Amino acid sequence: MKQFTLPDLGEGLQEAEIVDWHVAVGDQVMGEQPLLSVETDKAVVEVPSPHTGRIAKLHAKTGDIVAVGAPLVDFDQGKEAYSGTVVGTMPSGEVRIDESAEPVRPGSAKVKATPAVRALARKLNVDLGAVDASGAKGQITADDINRVAQVLSEIEPPERLRGVRRVMAQKMSQSHNEVAPATLCDEADVESWPTGTDVTARLVRAIVTGCQAEPALNAWYDSTAASRRVLEKIDLGIAVDTEDGLFVPVLRDAGERDADDLRDGLVAMKKDIGARDVPPEELRGATLTLSNFGVFGAGRFAALVVLPPQVAIIGAGHIAPRVVAIDGTPGVRRMLPLSLTFDHRVVSGGEAARFLAAIIKDLEQTG
Repeated sequence: MKQFTLPDLGEGLQEAEIVDWHVAVGDQVMGEQPLLSVETDKAVVEVPSPHTGRIAKLHAKTGDIVAVGAPLVDFDQGKEAYSGTVVGTMPSGEVRIDESAEPVRPGSAKVKATPAVRALARKLNVDLGAVDASGAKGQITADDINRVAQVLSEIEPPERLRGVRRVMAQKMSQSHNEVAPATLCDEADVESWPTGTDVTARLVRAIVTGCQAEPALNAWYDSTAASRRVLEKIDLGIAVDTEDGLFVPVLRDAGERDADDLRDGLVAMKKDIGARDVPPEELRGATLTLSNFGVFGAGRFAALVVLPPQVAIIGAGHIAPRVVAIDGTPGVRRMLPLSLTFDHRVVSGGEAARFLAAIIKDLEQTG
């Protein structure tokens, strides 16, 4: 009997959600034949069979979340076992989470409760670690369990994060644990912009100018090796909000594209996101990120989240008329708020200020 486990899916990812099985127990499959589809890193990808054989057992079902190295398929025959090996360009996986199991939280094994009370907690799906004990010497009673169960019955059941939202949560946690963020805010006077100006395309052009003036913001940082790599090519991640969560497709080689090509690329990108038809490779490898949250009609400044290994993210707020000083005299101008959050482990305040100043200068040009 040969066992195939979820392979390394790349990008440091540790889990995947099974979207669909393409085989069933008893099927005879060929090497490289698609076994299943999984969703990870905001994209659905197929996992091929490592070799020819008959399916003896499927270890997970559609909707399960599994980890890298967790068993997926048992084969009755095959030339060699596969245990966590890389298959093509696939990233890594993870262990299946049994949602029927009793919840386990830190300290739950140390609570004081009789076997009968523990059985009642399992029956009512109550986490012992979340129960306040009212019994003698901190003992949890059946009344305590019933009280918590009643509260839980009156609220909406928890919703497990899946797909895009699960990946987003993981990325945000990684950033919180690794990055030392600092934020600069300022505004650009865009009164001279012609009617109908494509704001996102205009921002992309300005960011390219900023990278040319201060390349240190277009970089990757390896915290393990404490090494920085300043990049010549500008692969700009564009944050796109959807009902499913946040997507960040990558606009490749932004510094070498003219205005028309940039606009075409942005249109194609939004279309692909809407259809959930973005190739996995187009969601990876950004060197810098733009969040144009002002398109939602609200918000001026924001302390944004830098996604490692990137070292910076630029945010654009809502364009609105404001009273500003023009040659010492108050006047009303259309102003574009800008926020630059950077990883202060790698980027100095001076580098960030020069980068933002170059972006503002470019944005304040006509056209």
